[in-house]
Amino acid sequence: MVHHHDHHHSPETHTRAFQIGIGLNIGFVLIEAAIGWTTQSLALLADAGHNLSDVLGLSLAWGASYLAQRPPSRTYTYGLRRSTILAALFNSMLLLPAVGGITWEALRRLQNPTPVPGMTLIWVAGVGVVINTLTALLFFSGGKQDLNIRGAFLHMAADALVSVGVVLAGVAILLTGWLWLDPAISLVIVVVIVVSTWSLLRDALGLILDRVPKHIEPLAVRTFLQELPEVAQVHDLHIWAMSTTETALTAHLVMPKGGPGDSFLAHVCEELHHRFAIDHATLQVETGDAQYPCRLESNHQV
Repeated sequence: MVHHHDHHHSPETHTRAFQIGIGLNIGFVLIEAAIGWTTQSLALLADAGHNLSDVLGLSLAWGASYLAQRPPSRTYTYGLRRSTILAALFNSMLLLPAVGGITWEALRRLQNPTPVPGMTLIWVAGVGVVINTLTALLFFSGGKQDLNIRGAFLHMAADALVSVGVVLAGVAILLTGWLWLDPAISLVIVVVIVVSTWSLLRDALGLILDRVPKHIEPLAVRTFLQELPEVAQVHDLHIWAMSTTETALTAHLVMPKGGPGDSFLAHVCEELHHRFAIDHATLQVETGDAQYPCRLESNHQV
């Protein structure tokens, strides 16, 4: 068996972005919750609860990014890279209890609306728009390559949209006096939360279950390996995420003329990196001797 591993990078921690984002949002949560409680505004309290869950989510994502950089150990031979996937999964699930509570209270208040000051809603939510937008921008670029960072970005972007909704609710209450708009906008917040986190939950679950990462087409990888010089067959091909930024591959290459040497393996792994962003490849070379068949040759055998 021949192994070749290619490590080109380690996950970024985005430390500064997390520090700024968490600090800004903790301050805003305290202010928004205090004003929401004083004015009895469910929209503000709902938004504060949403922001609090995002503080927890940002903390999880930051901790996972740090753990992903820990070196492998005797018992954790891949290190703690997969903690970033767990953080993305927990991040997407954090809001579920809050969503249920907000929905229940909003439906109750639709029947018995509570007076709320529209101008207060506008000013407080306006500050939220600025803070959440700035925080989301801190994670915008990293979210394209890292599901963990994408979770942080989606939460903050959703918060910015929710705060815009609260501003609009405040304006509408001032103009119309319709108190039911406060719980109604809370239900809109719930919808935004569910929609914005659904794709994150789906992708995180996929990576937990070792699904091929979305940016990789497994048939294209198989075709590339099969078309390599002297390769007669490819089997036992597996592609999975080691973390939210790193992808691993294992495959058996049947080469009747025998092992091609380290230069061939280095070239294949370099191509896997450039073509498919696969940085950790393990390749087993076999000659296809009928007396010693590979028990993993069947596509249904793992």
